[in-house]
Amino acid sequence: MTGAAARRRVDIKAQMDGIYGAMAPEAIPWNKADPPAVLVDLVEGGTIVPCDAIDLGCGAGHYAVWLASRGFCVTGVDISARAIGMAGRLAGERGAACRFVQADLTAAVPDDIAGGFDFAYDWEVLHHVFPDERARYAANVFRLLRPGGRYLSVCFSEADAPAFGGEGKWCLTPLGTLLYLSSEQEIAALVEPLFQVDELRTVEIAGRHGTHVAIKALMTRRAAAGP
Repeated sequence: MTGAAARRRVDIKAQMDGIYGAMAPEAIPWNKADPPAVLVDLVEGGTIVPCDAIDLGCGAGHYAVWLASRGFCVTGVDISARAIGMAGRLAGERGAACRFVQADLTAAVPDDIAGGFDFAYDWEVLHHVFPDERARYAANVFRLLRPGGRYLSVCFSEADAPAFGGEGKWCLTPLGTLLYLSSEQEIAALVEPLFQVDELRTVEIAGRHGTHVAIKALMTRRAAAGP
């Protein structure tokens, strides 16, 4: 499957609204209540301390609510209005003071959240952002963060293609979602004009039905975009 033709056939917002609207929450592969070990280690190890944080692709809000319980002031953003509704209900049930915003960050950053955060993270999101949208997405993350803010991104590696029964960089999942899998070199080339890369490596992460090979990048926002 090739990129441009595949992308024209995918309406990510409609697809995600359909998944969150039709599937039981526990059946959605990425909708897990427990926060990922990578995020927990950063917070509990003191690398990321309580601050204004933004969860990019927050889904049903579990990780945003977890961060709020650790003293963070959290805003969650997702392309799916249905996911945002679920996240708001979860925060209400848990008494978590989170804010949730429906937005497509491959398009534009809402003015009311631009430049207001010290920590941003996307967990298993960037492989849903296709190559022709990635530079705009990275620029939007840069715009969301204050200078010196930290950014964590974890997305599936191209080495993970066999987990989806394929090979190469484009994978169609059993849910019908189309993924673009990355290399470390691609991620570095994408982010280095905007962020100082503090850590970039291939890791194993836990999925609902086994482990996945992923690229972990931990970065610091530069004061200004470089060449």
